[in-house]
Amino acid sequence: ESFQLNAAAAVDAERLDTAAAAAAGYASFALDSQMTWPSRSHGAGSVTAADASKEVTVCGWVDRNRNLGGLGFMNVRDHTGLLQVVFEPQTQPEASKLGARLRSEWVVCVKGQLRLRKDPNPKMPTGDVELLASEVTVLNTVSGSLPFPVSDADEKEQAREEVRLRHRVLDLRRPRMAANLRMRHRLVRCMRRFLEDEQGFVEVETPMLTRSTPEGARDYLVPSRLQAGDWYALPQSPQLFKQMLMVAGYDRYYQVARCFRDE
Repeated sequence: ESFQLNAAAAVDAERLDTAAAAAAGYASFALDSQMTWPSRSHGAGSVTAADASKEVTVCGWVDRNRNLGGLGFMNVRDHTGLLQVVFEPQTQPEASKLGARLRSEWVVCVKGQLRLRKDPNPKMPTGDVELLASEVTVLNTVSGSLPFPVSDADEKEQAREEVRLRHRVLDLRRPRMAANLRMRHRLVRCMRRFLEDEQGFVEVETPMLTRSTPEGARDYLVPSRLQAGDWYALPQSPQLFKQMLMVAGYDRYYQVARCFRDE
């Protein structure tokens, strides 16, 4: 569904972005002051050869943009994957002109007809098709240089961890990080289905704040606001709670435990 941001805030943000872009030497665009977000019809990585000849709308980040012999090629990336977009100046001059000005990590909406590629790319899940752009809308721009490459195609060496943590949003946008999070999701989902549906286990969440217990590692301590001079400890392991649950009759339980150790 479409949604709108506050118009006044959007106009102020646009002025700041335009001024910063001009100072940095980047091309600026007049964004819609109402910031109306279009709806996509497909995910960039969800289209297949069966969708060829359909009118498709995708929204995402510019992953790569290149010009080869008069034809413009751009990869659009979203959470589902990559899709190649083609700009043909002979048939869509306005879209091609705008496409040549796009830069990495700009947010765009591209509409056009999906067609089969003459030379399929087996390395891409959507390598059998490409989107012939007929309309391009710039939803947001990048007014400066990125602290590190977001696209896998541009990543030549790993950025330092402190830089990645300082720009955590960009770090989580990287396809490698997104793949890690989705892998963890699939792993936990598979574990839950096996333990609960097939083995009759019960998932239990044990408390995060507890009394300190003598173990090998040091505790992380959290001062108590209501009990002056006392504190809680972040549990190093749920061992104490496991014993309580077992004695209470929960012979089959599990949890995805969060363990904190000051090491």
